[in-house]
Amino acid sequence: MTEKKQIQSIVPRSVGIIMDGNRRWAKSKGILTLEGHRVGYQKLREVLLWCKEFGVANVMVYAFSTENWNRAKVEVSYLMDLFRFIIKEMIALSLEIDMRLIFLGERSRLDEDIIAIVNDAEEKTRHCKTLTLGIALSYSGRSEIIDAIHRIPKDHIGQITEDEFSALLWTHEIPDPDFIIRTSGEERLSNFLPWQSTYSELFFTKTLWPDFTREEFKRILDEYAQRQRRFGI
Repeated sequence: MTEKKQIQSIVPRSVGIIMDGNRRWAKSKGILTLEGHRVGYQKLREVLLWCKEFGVANVMVYAFSTENWNRAKVEVSYLMDLFRFIIKEMIALSLEIDMRLIFLGERSRLDEDIIAIVNDAEEKTRHCKTLTLGIALSYSGRSEIIDAIHRIPKDHIGQITEDEFSALLWTHEIPDPDFIIRTSGEERLSNFLPWQSTYSELFFTKTLWPDFTREEFKRILDEYAQRQRRFGI
């Protein structure tokens, strides 16, 4: 029996990933910390192919938080240039593997050319169906919730249901994550999907993101398959 068949019946529908440890990885290698972000992007490409291989249909990744705007200007500038390159490359990858791109976050804080690239990526991949990738860019879970509250019709705010509220979130086209992985040894969600992660299984690994392997990803899938999700029952 193949690995894919072994986990096919219990494969998660949606996975969240906090891709942490790029800078520490670069420091451990004695190279520029900024270089770690570029290597981290290459790892994301690998992980997306693993997700497709094992049948995971939806992935949400934490690429850049609103708090990250407070990092050194040189690093933020490097990351913005990297995002310009990454998003354009992601369009080609998406069309190759039938992956839809959705961007989650406060787009108004991005430069106009990046906003244009983001919009172009979403439009060009809108028809893709095998895999959906949600990229949390300039993202804050609390800001997402506040934004949704502001868009509740005033005459309905006292009657709104959880499903109706979820439909107002930036992630409304992506199922809530069945589990969330965070690499690098940190054990917190750091404002990533606070509403959507209420019943998510959590996996924390000490592995730095650029060192994350297919074998470790499969071990997490296997462990997820063994967990009993009770949803409070």
